[in-house]
Amino acid sequence: MYGGDEVSAIVVDLGSHTCKAGYAGEDAPKAVFPSVVGSIDQMEIDDADNSDKNSGSGPESKSKGKRKLYVGSQDLGFRRDHMEVLSPTKDGIVVDWDMVENIWDHALRKCLLVDPKEHPMLLAEPCSNTQQQREKTAEIMFEKYQVPALFLAKNAVLTSFASGRATSLVVDCGGGSTTVAPVHDGYVLQKAVATSPIGGEFLTDCLLRSLEHKGLSIKPRYAFKRKEIRPGEFQIVDLDFPNTTESYKLYCQRVIVGDIKECVCRAPDTPYDETSYSNIPMTPYELPDGQTIEIGADRFKIPDVLFNPSLVQTIPGMESFVETASSARGLPQMVIESINKCDVDIRRELFSSILLAGGTASMQQLKERLEKDLLEESPQAARVKVLASGNATERRFSVWIGGSILASLGSFQQMWFSKSEYEEHGASYIQRKCP
Repeated sequence: MYGGDEVSAIVVDLGSHTCKAGYAGEDAPKAVFPSVVGSIDQMEIDDADNSDKNSGSGPESKSKGKRKLYVGSQDLGFRRDHMEVLSPTKDGIVVDWDMVENIWDHALRKCLLVDPKEHPMLLAEPCSNTQQQREKTAEIMFEKYQVPALFLAKNAVLTSFASGRATSLVVDCGGGSTTVAPVHDGYVLQKAVATSPIGGEFLTDCLLRSLEHKGLSIKPRYAFKRKEIRPGEFQIVDLDFPNTTESYKLYCQRVIVGDIKECVCRAPDTPYDETSYSNIPMTPYELPDGQTIEIGADRFKIPDVLFNPSLVQTIPGMESFVETASSARGLPQMVIESINKCDVDIRRELFSSILLAGGTASMQQLKERLEKDLLEESPQAARVKVLASGNATERRFSVWIGGSILASLGSFQQMWFSKSEYEEHGASYIQRKCP
């Protein structure tokens, strides 16, 4: 048992799109930054420019295996030659622990400015996490960061706690995927979890391809500079950087298109079809380089991919993803499927507390549309209720907020997996302490 009462715990939620970190007991995370990492292989540029290599690197950028890693929105916002943008996770599972350590370092030492030795750590993990992954996490946390205590909690459980429920069906529309997980009495019913590869980044890519097909080029921030010719009048000067990697350019474009998506897209009330949306009024959006684009039917078509993945076939440039999408199921189908795999006694309760969480769930009209579709598909007796927190912050950060609530509960303090227990029983004990 861990008795550190007066020190607040640190809650970290490393999602597929952003990493959230902050103190337990607060209502929003202090640090929110992209969970991708910029990486420069030192091999290719060692001989080219030794001089500016030394000036531009903070303590953040460790070179391990001859590569330099850059973490955080500021470091990623700055264009560097040969910098690739890589993600440490694939389908929610960590593939590169070195990057994850850098992300944790950045969150704890740079953003929160804490010494991990002094604070218990609550980490959010995806439902699909394997035993091997959890043991590795425990090992790094205790050996490298020497935390006094650790707890791993499932994303869905934390979302459920954030809304004050022990039983609910959590629909988490994240950046990399969408997960539907039933939670009963604070435990995830693993056999009934449904996932789909269609998340926020997939929709952003759809929109990017669709805009490029219409002949609109999305210029990344680094590709131009604004020059004032007369007061208040700007001229755009194109800049050329031949050494920029493809992945960095795509990252920058996704940032811009992601913002377009959040501003103009909304889920259509009825399934999308070309004819009824062809004469929809256009919505203007001003790009960073000053050109204004008009977005029409795509405002409704892109979000509808969540409900009807086969729409991807009609989006130009997304041909390579058609097989991904054809295997995916729409949101309402996933919800029904997940509930039907649960015990018959709790189905009714799940239907009446479906929780929306994750950044993509903040899409306008998403809640109404999901409720409407489920009413049509669900059995008569079920009272379908889709709940989503009123403000977008809570929806985006529901996992983190749930962790913050949990870690600051008095009754939770005996649940921590403490350093002494780790030293006594080893990493595999995490399976017993954190169900």
